[in-house]
Amino acid sequence: MVIKRNFWVELFWRWHPKIYRWSGGRIGGKLAGLPVLLIETVGRKSGERRETALTYLPYPYPGGDHYVVIASLLGEPKHPAWYLNLQADPKIAVIVGPSRIAVEARDAEGEEREGIWNDLVSISPDYSAYRNLTGRRIPVVVLRRRSR
Repeated sequence: MVIKRNFWVELFWRWHPKIYRWSGGRIGGKLAGLPVLLIETVGRKSGERRETALTYLPYPYPGGDHYVVIASLLGEPKHPAWYLNLQADPKIAVIVGPSRIAVEARDAEGEEREGIWNDLVSISPDYSAYRNLTGRRIPVVVLRRRSR
């Protein structure tokens, strides 16, 4: 099963970061039972600044000062561009509500990854479906706060 994108979904994701930023995260700050942040990356090929809205989990739980994002791309067979950009440059920034925070990305592995994945699926079961749709291992990414 492939999830087909449509005009309205594409339009939503194009405008969501602008509305989120404008409202300081008050509008669009929660989707599918999870909080939302904006991730700022630099295109690994283009060198252009990119901004993507992603759901996240605070980490460590609860209310941690790090963040976990999932590179599911709705179960598509390829990794999302933002994840590939993180592989090229893991020192990025996120916008959480009205705050811009410097972070460094790393993939969670082993027991840490499985624990995060299980917690995520208990909150948002769609991620289990995404895993079943793809043959790739969906990355679980920890974004750790860093000093600028």
